[in-house]
Amino acid sequence: MTVKKRTEDLTFFQKIYVAEIGRGLMLTLKNMFRPKVTMQYPEVKFIPPASYRGRPVLVQENNGVERCVACGLCSRVCPALAIEVQASETELEKERYPEKFEINMLRCIFCGFCEEVCPEEAIVMSKDYELVFTNREDAIYDKDKLLTSVDKLKDRLEFLRKFK
Repeated sequence: MTVKKRTEDLTFFQKIYVAEIGRGLMLTLKNMFRPKVTMQYPEVKFIPPASYRGRPVLVQENNGVERCVACGLCSRVCPALAIEVQASETELEKERYPEKFEINMLRCIFCGFCEEVCPEEAIVMSKDYELVFTNREDAIYDKDKLLTSVDKLKDRLEFLRKFK
């Protein structure tokens, strides 16, 4: 049994790569004349779709109560260990609430695992993509920075219910 070499399988024109170089140039020329899709960022803001995973936020109902029951699943599933939850008791119909809920945004990798594991749809990935910090302490978001109205997150919650 003999094994043929790769160079023996090629024709003369394939060996000198003329056809492949021509195909590459045609592809380049075709893409040069396509319409441009570059956005002028500071002036023109990107409007992300409902499937976009931006900054994680806590959902706050219209009556001012957060949905979170401090089960701690989000902090356990977080691969970057960015979430810290401490529970406390309450007199409302839900028995617990997060006394302390912090996300270290320098550690967060925006994977969305916290959103997937939450049984109450209390933590979701918002459309916020502009995160600027001047020091490390500013990057730790507590409940005050994380609580977001359910009205602002309506399209994301509908997207989650549709695909869960």
